[in-house]
Amino acid sequence: MRIPKVYLETSVFNFVFADNDPEKQRDTLALFSEIAQGKYEPYTSDYVFGELVRAQEPKQSKMLHLISEYGIVTLPSSDEVKRLAALYVLEGIIPAKYDTDALHIAATTVNDIDFIVSYNFQHIVKRKTVTMTEVVNIREGYRRIGIYSPTEVIDYVE
Repeated sequence: MRIPKVYLETSVFNFVFADNDPEKQRDTLALFSEIAQGKYEPYTSDYVFGELVRAQEPKQSKMLHLISEYGIVTLPSSDEVKRLAALYVLEGIIPAKYDTDALHIAATTVNDIDFIVSYNFQHIVKRKTVTMTEVVNIREGYRRIGIYSPTEVIDYVE
């Protein structure tokens, strides 16, 4: 059985340390536990790394440490990712002001990752984004990717 590939967007790293939101923190920690158990093959990108390094210390170091601790593969930026992200913006899926969100989705798509996991409900984990990126991806010769929150992908046990 093939292990699903999962792209971790910046917000996921933040919620590992979100003591002010215990439910999301619990679900995020559960996701990282499932990654450690080998349930998912984890990926992130240079775009996430670029956002993480802007965080204040000591949180910045803690978030960056998660990448090595969990063996998360960092995908490099590419012209094709930038091209596809620009199409998402041009099609009105992601506002130009938040083009990094488009880069996350495009990195997931171009690198044939099964789904992106995010807590960004404003631009990424959103019905409009899911349906419209699917249309653009298929038109551009890519497959549909899943777009979910950590809560939607973990094996939830009460």
